[in-house]
Amino acid sequence: MAAIITEKFRTHNAKQFKEDFGESESSSYIFIGRSFDWVDENDPPAPANSVGEEIDAWSDMIALKKVGSADVSHGITRYDWTNGVGYDEYQHNVSAGNTSTITSANNVYDSRFYVLTDEYNVYKCIRTGRDGSGSTVVSTVKPTGTSPTVLVETADAGAASGRGYLWKFMYAISASDTIKFVTNDFIPVKTLGAQTEIDGTGTNGGVNSAATNDGSALWDVENEAVDGAVSHVVVTNGGSGYTNGTHTGAVIDGDGSSGVCTVYISGNEVTHITVTTAGTGYKRASVDIDEVSGINAGSGATCDVIISPLIGHGADPVQELGGNYVIVNARLEFAEGTGDFPTDNDFRRIGLIQDPFQPNTTEVLDAATAFAYSKLSVTSAAGIAVDDILMSATADGAGVKVGRVLSVSGTTVSYLPQANSEGGYVDFVNGDNLYEGVVPRGAVNAVPTIPEVEKYTGQILYIENRGAVTRASDQIEDIKLIIEM
Repeated sequence: MAAIITEKFRTHNAKQFKEDFGESESSSYIFIGRSFDWVDENDPPAPANSVGEEIDAWSDMIALKKVGSADVSHGITRYDWTNGVGYDEYQHNVSAGNTSTITSANNVYDSRFYVLTDEYNVYKCIRTGRDGSGSTVVSTVKPTGTSPTVLVETADAGAASGRGYLWKFMYAISASDTIKFVTNDFIPVKTLGAQTEIDGTGTNGGVNSAATNDGSALWDVENEAVDGAVSHVVVTNGGSGYTNGTHTGAVIDGDGSSGVCTVYISGNEVTHITVTTAGTGYKRASVDIDEVSGINAGSGATCDVIISPLIGHGADPVQELGGNYVIVNARLEFAEGTGDFPTDNDFRRIGLIQDPFQPNTTEVLDAATAFAYSKLSVTSAAGIAVDDILMSATADGAGVKVGRVLSVSGTTVSYLPQANSEGGYVDFVNGDNLYEGVVPRGAVNAVPTIPEVEKYTGQILYIENRGAVTRASDQIEDIKLIIEM
């Protein structure tokens, strides 16, 4: 039995996942962890999809920062417009038997059919440029302009007259979204929901609800989209015996209306067809070339009328461009919160957790930040350094309390509990003497502070192991997680 998971299924899952970040009863956090070395610092281990990996992530977790709806975006693969590179044209019928024009992808969403320019404008390729023989050419003229209705035709080197690339402006990425969501490999995409039939994924309405015009170019593009408008017709066979020249008024037949195109004939065969009136409502369409006025008694020419996405080009950028990635952003600014994120140590693990509990409760954590380590107040921190192993005795063994130093601030030592040589985890208590090996390191002079999150609660959804990220008191880390559905 043949079956397929469609791109809409993946995008739907991405939408549902993104919506979780805006629900009042749900709390999601980005966390950092692992302050100490990997076995091979140059080759961090790939995370295992296992309970053990989740336990390890909790055991060496440092701190968490809450992620809100404004910190999450749909994402798509980044394709920078580059002079001399070819781009696939959008087609509704890309398949294994009809691969994309440039990259030969068998799925339009795997093809290179849109670009990002250096102005951070996104354009969709409606037509790949072609030379006089119909062969594709590379793009040499960057698309410009932000009209919500007028397609951009470029005069690319090698393209025949009137056969350059044809582009549709989709949206502009704002400066704030650029900072939060643009990476070397991905860019953000959203749908405002200007058309009531389209589910908004930004800050606007859902299906059948009235979204708010935010004054952006994206709103205009969505609002002006025409359901079933035809923008491109592909000649699949030029035929023979036709009268050379430009033949206007060719009707686009089908279940829509008002579509008209122009047929170009050279060498007695059809070379290309351009759309002069896009029409509306087409879901099935064709052009009977042999019945075009003045074309005479040629035969054999065929073409494909390219059907626009449902509701029209630009109506739903997330769906049209395959926004099945979710980009999650968190900025760690200095010590963050009340010093929850230490700046005197590094980290090697980042992740995403949903609905952890507050300590010693079953209430979902809702704080903006939280530390996941314990703290000791000591009589003296002299000689104590990050990553030191402190014990409550000069020799390890049963009942000995062990901790790995995470941070030192004055006489406060933050640490991660460790197992002693007998495998036991024993909490420090007020009055314990501290040793690094056999060297005395002061004593505990207050009841230790427990983590601000209940360990091993909630659901860890994402783990990434990486090389060491060194922190500093005047440094900001910009973390972007890319999650594919």
